[in-house]
Amino acid sequence: MVRKIIHIDMDAFYASIEQRDHPELKGKAIAVGKGSERGVVAAASYEARRYGVHSALSSKIAKKRCPHLIFITGRMEVYKQESARIMDIFLDYTDLVEPLSIDEAFLDVTENKMGMRSATLIAREIKERIYELTGLTASAGVSINKFLAKTASDYDKPDGLYVIKPADAEKFVEQLPIKKFHGVGQVTAQKMHRLGIQTGADLKRQSLPWLTRHFGKVGLHYYNISRAMDQRPVNPERIRKSVGTERTFEKDLQENFEIITGLYHIEKELMRRMNRSGSYGRTLTLKIKFSDFQQITRSKTLPVVIDQFDLLHRHAKEILYQIDLGSRKIRLLGLTVSHLETNEGQEAVQLELDF
Repeated sequence: MVRKIIHIDMDAFYASIEQRDHPELKGKAIAVGKGSERGVVAAASYEARRYGVHSALSSKIAKKRCPHLIFITGRMEVYKQESARIMDIFLDYTDLVEPLSIDEAFLDVTENKMGMRSATLIAREIKERIYELTGLTASAGVSINKFLAKTASDYDKPDGLYVIKPADAEKFVEQLPIKKFHGVGQVTAQKMHRLGIQTGADLKRQSLPWLTRHFGKVGLHYYNISRAMDQRPVNPERIRKSVGTERTFEKDLQENFEIITGLYHIEKELMRRMNRSGSYGRTLTLKIKFSDFQQITRSKTLPVVIDQFDLLHRHAKEILYQIDLGSRKIRLLGLTVSHLETNEGQEAVQLELDF
C-alpha cells in the first residue's frame, strides 16, 4: 500500500504569535529572543528573514543585518498552549502523529479517522482549521514518505501546500539541489559538491559502496532517498535519549567562583528537568564553549543513576576540575544526562504530547 504522509510546519511560529497578539508588530521585522550583546535569536518573522535574520543567530549580528529589528521577549507558555491546540486538530484525523518540535509534525493519514481518501484534501482542511482556530498559517507537504513530505513542506512557504505524487517522486528528487535535501547540512552539501554531486540525479548515479566509503553508515540513507525511498514509519512514541540544558552568559566567566556558580544554576535546572520527565541517566556530559567560540565536551559514566542533586553536583564539579581551563574565558556551559532510565529502572520512553 502506498503510504500517505503529511508534514505540517507552522510558519514562523513564535514570531507569528507575537504579531497576532500585538497588531502593531504586523508587517514589521521582529525577533523573539534577547536583544542583548550576548543574546540569541529564537525565531524571526518573515520580514526579518529577508535581511538574513534567522534562529540561532546572535542578536549582535542580527542587529547589524537588520538595524530596525524589534526584539520581543518569548512567551513559551503561550507557544505551548497554541501548539497543544494544533496537536488536537491533528489527532482528529489520525493517531499516527509524530511531533518533531513544538511547531511541526508528521501525520500518517493512509487510513484516517475521517475516512478521507485524499491526503491533499486532509492537509488543506487542517491548514484551514488551524487558521480558523488560531489565526496562524501553516505550510504542508504531502507525499508517499517522510523525506518527501518534509521536503515538500519547505517548497512553498509560507502558507503553502505542495504535493509530490507517487508517479512524480523520483523525477522530483532527481532535479532537487543537494542543499535542499532534508538532512543534508551545509558541511555535507559542500563535501558532496566537491565530489561532483550537485543534484539528486548526481547522487543517484553513485553506488552504495561508493556512498558508504565517503559518508559511512549514512551512505545507505543517501542511496535510498536519491531514489525517493524512505521506509521510516510515522511513530507517535519517541524515545528520549537525553535530558540537558545550557546557558550562554551575558558576561564571560573566568574566575573559579563565577564558573562554579554558573554551573550550579545549570545543575539545578537539569535536576528540575529530570524530575519533571521522570528520566534519570548514568552518563553526565559537560559542554564548554569559550569566548573564542571553541567548544569542548567531557563525559563520565557512573555505575549508578544520577537521581539526586548532590550526586549530580559532585560529579559535574569533578568533570570540570579535570579540565585545564588555563586563562580562557567561558561563554557557555551546558550539562546533559544520557543512558536514561525511569524511576522503575526501565528505558525512558515518552509520548511527545507537548508538541
